[in-house]
Amino acid sequence: MATAPRPRTSTREPEELGRRLGAWLDSRLPGAKVTDVRVPGSNGMSSETLLFDIEHPDTPLRACALRLAADPAAYTVFPTYDMPRQHRVMSLVAEHTDLPVPRVQWLEEDPGPLGAPFFVMARAEGRVPPDVMPYTYEGNWLHAATGTERDALQEATISLLARLHDQFPAQEAEFLLPAGEGSPLRRHVDSQRAYYAWVVGGLAPSPLIERAFARLEELWPADKGPAVLNWGDARIGNVVYDGFTPVAVLDWEMAAYAPREVDLGWTVYLHRFFQDLTVSFGQPGLPDFLRREDIERRYAELTGHTPRDMEFHTLYAALRHAIVMLRIAYRQAHFGEVEVPADPDSLILHHASLAAMVQGTYW
Repeated sequence: MATAPRPRTSTREPEELGRRLGAWLDSRLPGAKVTDVRVPGSNGMSSETLLFDIEHPDTPLRACALRLAADPAAYTVFPTYDMPRQHRVMSLVAEHTDLPVPRVQWLEEDPGPLGAPFFVMARAEGRVPPDVMPYTYEGNWLHAATGTERDALQEATISLLARLHDQFPAQEAEFLLPAGEGSPLRRHVDSQRAYYAWVVGGLAPSPLIERAFARLEELWPADKGPAVLNWGDARIGNVVYDGFTPVAVLDWEMAAYAPREVDLGWTVYLHRFFQDLTVSFGQPGLPDFLRREDIERRYAELTGHTPRDMEFHTLYAALRHAIVMLRIAYRQAHFGEVEVPADPDSLILHHASLAAMVQGTYW
């Protein structure tokens, strides 16, 4: 299984960012020195992360990570990047739950110092299941683990979702509710429709994505259930593990006020995305890991809430992921890395599985 070069995500230079970061930090913490500035190999496809250390006698924060809003010159994945919102979510999760959320420190809303708003948080040490090559493929620590070790990681990760949904007071998340009318689920889906319209504005639309939206309406839950704080990008690739124990829950930019199943559907499908991709290249992947039935069963045992309408929610997750994939593909075209084909659906890496979900033949 070969991989294409990682798509371009920024026009920024890490060395220049480090210099400007040092000047900014000196204004906040006079005499502080920024050292060992680097970009992680797993830097995200949307917001950017910068790792660095601080040398100063008066701060307990030494190992740091900086979350920087997307480079506006790099054909951003999302139309807006609300760093104060992410900072607030992480602060509230740390306040109200026992999840290992990195301690957030400074928030800078002025785009002047680094070219975009950002915040600084404590850096967790550990390892993250890789996306490239995906952890379902041979040659990484999770694939090489024993079944017992992967079971432990799966159990601990499902527990993160259960504890977040149960411990966080739902009313504290209502500020995440998108403008509009209807239930939290209706508003969440409507916001995704608006996002899709932004992605294809002036470009070829995706007939498959539009069929998937129509299928959602046919499968619309009769009982949508109560809304809770959703992590948003709920997957093991956004967790730092010490051994097989979570020590940091990352990437809260997609946090939402929505039914529990929105998070669960994303967890189920994002693993299926990597598993299906691996199988398509002739490898077995990890067929016994993060299976839908196991996630649903264990979540119900931990919370007392039996997940419902999961065909709807896994389709919704695959649809949402398809919109992101289409935007990333159009960004690659913008930078001359790929050509746009006659059929835009072919730009969606998981178009076959999404089509099967629309047809009701996937599960």
